[in-house]
Amino acid sequence: MVLRHLIHRGIRDPRVLDAMRKVPRERFVPPSERDRAYADQALPVDCAQTISQPYIVALMTEALGLQGEERVLEVGTGTGYQTAVLAELAREVVTIERHAELSEKAVRVLDELGYGNIEARVGDGTLGCPDRAPFDGIIVTAAASHCPPALFEQVREGGVVVIPIGGRGVQMLEAICKVDAAPRSESLSGCRFVPLIGAQGWPR
Repeated sequence: MVLRHLIHRGIRDPRVLDAMRKVPRERFVPPSERDRAYADQALPVDCAQTISQPYIVALMTEALGLQGEERVLEVGTGTGYQTAVLAELAREVVTIERHAELSEKAVRVLDELGYGNIEARVGDGTLGCPDRAPFDGIIVTAAASHCPPALFEQVREGGVVVIPIGGRGVQMLEAICKVDAAPRSESLSGCRFVPLIGAQGWPR
């Protein structure tokens, strides 16, 4: 997976590549999908959600430029795979999921794998986590028509929000850096994510 789907497609950060080698992706997909756990494709999971393809996970993670001392916010815990990759690379990960069932299953797997630097919450991720802000980086694993203002406010100066921006069907993955309190965006890749539901996202 790392050689074929990540290195050959341009992922270069050695820490990201090591994390992707280490995290057992098969633990985060449904039993019916485990034969495709390392294929470079999104897979269906509970609550009509998906687990992102490995390349997109690596691309989003690399865009944060993590060095090991950061506090990161993840919006959309899902099965916890992206959470685990972030936990390998950052000092602390706060992750929010609106589906309690998904959050509970993810926490169980993450605990079994021994991750002790993750705080999982259930709630509206579009509002972020103001009591733990500011964050050095924020990853949003669902698509929005724009970056929720609450999330941009909660990333520190010089920090990055990585988020798919577009319609409900197709989006562009954007890395939005806060420079002099204003957004500076870099387009990373076309993508396709489930919609970001919440007060500052899409309606239910």
